[in-house]
Amino acid sequence: MPSKAKTGKKLVIVESPAKSKTIAKYLGEGFIVEASIGHIRDLPQPSELPAELKKTSVGKFAVDIEHDFKPYYVVSADKKKKVTELKAALKDADELYLATDGDREGEAIAWHLLEVLKPKVPVYRMTFGEITKEAIQRAMGNLRDVDSALVDAQETRRVLDRLYGYEISPVLWRKVARGLSAGRVQSVVTRMVVDRERERMAFKAASYWDLTGQFGADSGSFKAKLAAVDGAKVATGRDFNDDGVLTSKNVAHLNEELATSLAAGLQDASFTVRSVDTKPYTRRPAAPFTTSTLQQEAGRKLRFSSKSTMQVAQRLYENGYITYMRTDSSALSDEAVTAARRQAAELYGPEYVPQSPRVYANKSANAQEAHEAIRPAGDSFRTPAQVAKQLSGDEFRLYELIWKRTVASQMGDAKGSTATIRLGAVAADGRDAEFSASGTVITFPGFLAAYEEGKDETRGDDDSDEARRLPNVAKGDALKASDIIAVGHETSPPPRYTEASLTAELEKKGIGRPSTYASTISTIQDRGYVRKQGSALVPSWIAFSVIRLLEQHFSDYVDYEFTADMEGDLDKIANGQAVGASWLRHFYFGEDSDPGLLSIVNNLGEIDAREINSIPITDEITLRVGKFGPYLESSAATVDPKTGEIVESARANVPEDLAPDELTAAKAIELMETAAPEERVLGTDPHTGHTVVAKNGRYGAYVTEVIPEMTEEQIANQPVEYYKNGKPKPPKKPVKAKPRTGSLFKSMTVESVTLDEALQLMSLPRVLGEDAEGNLITVQNGRFGPYLKKGTDSRSIGSEEEIFTITLEQALEIYSQPKQRGARAAVPPLAEFGPDPVSEKNIVVKEGRFGPYITDGITNITVPRATSLEELTREQAVELLAEKRAKGPAKRTATRKAPAKKKATAKK
Repeated sequence: MPSKAKTGKKLVIVESPAKSKTIAKYLGEGFIVEASIGHIRDLPQPSELPAELKKTSVGKFAVDIEHDFKPYYVVSADKKKKVTELKAALKDADELYLATDGDREGEAIAWHLLEVLKPKVPVYRMTFGEITKEAIQRAMGNLRDVDSALVDAQETRRVLDRLYGYEISPVLWRKVARGLSAGRVQSVVTRMVVDRERERMAFKAASYWDLTGQFGADSGSFKAKLAAVDGAKVATGRDFNDDGVLTSKNVAHLNEELATSLAAGLQDASFTVRSVDTKPYTRRPAAPFTTSTLQQEAGRKLRFSSKSTMQVAQRLYENGYITYMRTDSSALSDEAVTAARRQAAELYGPEYVPQSPRVYANKSANAQEAHEAIRPAGDSFRTPAQVAKQLSGDEFRLYELIWKRTVASQMGDAKGSTATIRLGAVAADGRDAEFSASGTVITFPGFLAAYEEGKDETRGDDDSDEARRLPNVAKGDALKASDIIAVGHETSPPPRYTEASLTAELEKKGIGRPSTYASTISTIQDRGYVRKQGSALVPSWIAFSVIRLLEQHFSDYVDYEFTADMEGDLDKIANGQAVGASWLRHFYFGEDSDPGLLSIVNNLGEIDAREINSIPITDEITLRVGKFGPYLESSAATVDPKTGEIVESARANVPEDLAPDELTAAKAIELMETAAPEERVLGTDPHTGHTVVAKNGRYGAYVTEVIPEMTEEQIANQPVEYYKNGKPKPPKKPVKAKPRTGSLFKSMTVESVTLDEALQLMSLPRVLGEDAEGNLITVQNGRFGPYLKKGTDSRSIGSEEEIFTITLEQALEIYSQPKQRGARAAVPPLAEFGPDPVSEKNIVVKEGRFGPYITDGITNITVPRATSLEELTREQAVELLAEKRAKGPAKRTATRKAPAKKKATAKK
């Protein structure tokens, strides 16, 4: 067979179309750049396996657990066309370059392409940390083979997640609720949020008081705070534990009475300066961004979610503005260090650049040094002003943040001095009171001229030195006091995690990979385990049940150290120090006294679902996690104040927007006392004999009929069906009849609705008759109010009460009028949040066809189901709009008409 003729073409495959367009600009002639659009194949659902494999060792996970955990991959349906296109492009090429990302995921994509395309031409693995001409040229000079160790690590991770999820999730379905999921990292992250809420629930506040005053000298005045009484340090929030107990010894714990009397006794006291202490102040710049620190800082400064940050960063990378955005390394290349130092000197002056370049070491557990830090792309950096016109609002803000951080990282220390003045006097009652004031003066801003790192919320008192200049005073100087007042404080519970602080804690503990933090935090919100309250992450009650079950029966798999150690093992596989198949065998089957996951699942024993889904609030009130949400149940017999009846087990719904730590004993009692009756019997339907009841449901009050279940005798008396062989079939389980229901009108309540009204509500929709063409016209109630319906033509009517009074003639009159669109009076917005920081348009919440949505007049985003309008904040609205912008406009599939067939021309 003759060999294929040389074409001179070289096929380069990357992941994304945007990346392919950018890299194509820097490659010479003969290069064809195609995008695989992510992974081309993956593990299928076990139900999608061929029939002959379903009963084999592959059938449970689409992984052959008896033969080295070999995955069974399939090309996904939506990628078959792409694979065909890549194979066709490869036929015309003399060389293949796999230029997917340089991390484990990118290495795995390259390997899958190699396995599926089966190239018969030379294959080269090409990686680069930025998409610039210089980087591409360097990459072409450093070609290599696909790294089998990195592929093994990624494949091991993928199989591990399949084993974990498919073994543990079904336990959650049986004991907590259907549709829940467990994940190797997501479950541990959920536990962290739940643990923090548990700390807040157990927290007991302590009260303490101190004094503040204004003090004047000839050179100026300043504010100072009480520091000591009779030589003993005044107690602050840091001196109490979370049980509200004072733990520090030899401190003065002032209550309101002591503080108020001391303030009164100091009104006419003579204050003098007792000491002045001045120390040099030095502050170093923060390291360049890693994936984790970028997500944290974008959350603090730009109010971006982790997911939004990564979406915007992805676009900046693919279009050649920044280096690769998934990295654990804070190191800069020599070219980048030179560029940063040069730019700092040009913009701020040579005195702002230290003599030697700064070198940064990683602080996170399991850090990988394979990549460079996130920085502006190129051997010389473009300033934000130079790229402003080429970027969208969010892209510009993130690029500017990255540019500032990178340049600042190579600038000099900020220098100055911190002065502390201690002053005192003796009160009228003889107590000695000493006040303190501190201030920092920056004499050389250094890196602060370019950038200052943000901070997360912390506990306790803010004793940080203020950036203020204190007056020039000396020991023994007299001071004039004014406005000496007593100030009360309470200790604060541990702050809830934000996305930024949770990301920082995950990195600190070494849990998961920074490249997956954004998707993990997004997943636990999408699954309903966590919701946002402002920027704080609040766990749901169902998350408490899930974590409780996992802690009791799968303790290792939600243990922080165990999960971090597992991440370390996966790193060893990536480094070629371990083999994935052996590690998976130990994880799943176990060894000796170390049980594997399979053994733990097979020996779970009996799990008390009721106990797992119950959280005691008081001795008599328990929170239950039920099928339709959380509710309170009282074990004490109570008397219904309206009927006088004794209720053995009273219940009350828990408001969806009530955070777990807000459900105190007092709040639970209040909810029980104000709870509307769960169900009220209205009477019997005279036509069916069914009992009609009114209920308070999760989505509002409604009426329904109670359809009795068939008795065993009725089931036995059903007509007998027979198999083809003549044997009788067992009695069929009766199909449960669907009861008629009807939502109450706004003017009705469970306590006031009557049987006649209930029967009317359950009869809807009401048939009015037909028009002249025979079209049926009905009237009914809907989410947006009462309306008429004729085929697909709906018309609103005035009020709910008209549903039972409107006539066919009135309906025909309404339909005889042209349908009004947009003629109604403008509806005021449900909420307003002021101007958006990007579009500068006013942010409002409006009621839409599919529910409330947030808009700035340009971008629209539906309010998440887990977020009520009452708890929606400006920060959250800004963040949701930013996230929607980051996704870009929804892509529409173009429908192209087939070209008209040309008529055949008759041959002459």
